[in-house]
Amino acid sequence: MNDPRLDKLARVLVHYSTRVKRGEFVFIRADEVATPWVLAVAREAIKAGAHVETMLVSQEVAEARLKYATDEELKTGNYMLEKMLEKADVWLTAWAARNVKVNAAIPAERLKIDAQGQSGWRKIYSDRMASGKLRWCGTQFPTYADAQEANMSLEDYENFVYGAGLLDAADPAAEWKKVSDAQERWVKWLDTKKSLHIVSEGTDITVSVAGKKWMNCDGRVNFPDGEVFTSPEDTNINGHISFSFPGIYAGKEIEGIRLEVKDGLVVKATARKGEELLLALLKTDEGASRFGEVAVGTNYGIQRFTRNMLFDEKIGGTVHMALGNSMAEAGGKNRSAIHWDMLCDMRQGGTITADGTLFYKDGKFIDEVLI
Repeated sequence: MNDPRLDKLARVLVHYSTRVKRGEFVFIRADEVATPWVLAVAREAIKAGAHVETMLVSQEVAEARLKYATDEELKTGNYMLEKMLEKADVWLTAWAARNVKVNAAIPAERLKIDAQGQSGWRKIYSDRMASGKLRWCGTQFPTYADAQEANMSLEDYENFVYGAGLLDAADPAAEWKKVSDAQERWVKWLDTKKSLHIVSEGTDITVSVAGKKWMNCDGRVNFPDGEVFTSPEDTNINGHISFSFPGIYAGKEIEGIRLEVKDGLVVKATARKGEELLLALLKTDEGASRFGEVAVGTNYGIQRFTRNMLFDEKIGGTVHMALGNSMAEAGGKNRSAIHWDMLCDMRQGGTITADGTLFYKDGKFIDEVLI
């Protein structure tokens, strides 16, 4: 028997997050372990009058490809995904794993080459999202493997996942509308600013956001959600930043990451663990050593690190910056085959100023600034 919150999640994704209309083409993709989620979402979209096509992928097949494909084959990308994204009006995905350590033995160089091969569908996705021709939302389907990675039982993890999405509420969409309204005030204020100065333990970095559009993440694109972000001026970022939690890439952890940045370019990168992968990813392509995103997490219902960036980047009281591909809809120009979010804890003395005005301290916005 399915958790009734799964059906509520499907309704929110179809009717609130992506606003599916009759006659639209809805593409649904997930690992086979998430088949119950695919069924729930497909059923809801079909009832809404959409044309629905689904794609179940296999973690084992992906592992075999990484192990045995030639470098040239890895670079060819994903033909079926590219064609689907060229056609779809709505794309819905769920992250779900049978084994979160499946790539543990894959060499860093292979992961870099595979990332290069994903550039084709990523460009289609970015361009169509920016133009408004594609609406996308990604979410989590709870599995035993993901629960173990978060150091929880499956029941506790399900409660965490669905609780972070406000799915215990009688009307989750109404609750997300309240979140949207509160965040919109800060988005409008930040839209008028030119520069951020972020300071926390091991971090002192200045980020130009002049002329950029701040985005209100209110459950329309990621679910659960809870952040405000923009794509910075990628040639005008200076200072250093230390990431408080491990950076997770393709299931591998990189701990103690510290980056030194000059004119937007990472000029020095170190890590306590996994430095080889860090350095390899920075060389993925020309845009991989520049930032594509700066953001503030606002979901205070998420307070623990779970090794899953869908949730971790939303932790209330944190900032994250992403190396690589930027969001065109926010005014970003950096292009890369990777988009890799990393997290900085601001809850113990962290501050952010915008054009000299302190508006964020100890992990919270200072509401008086808006008065």
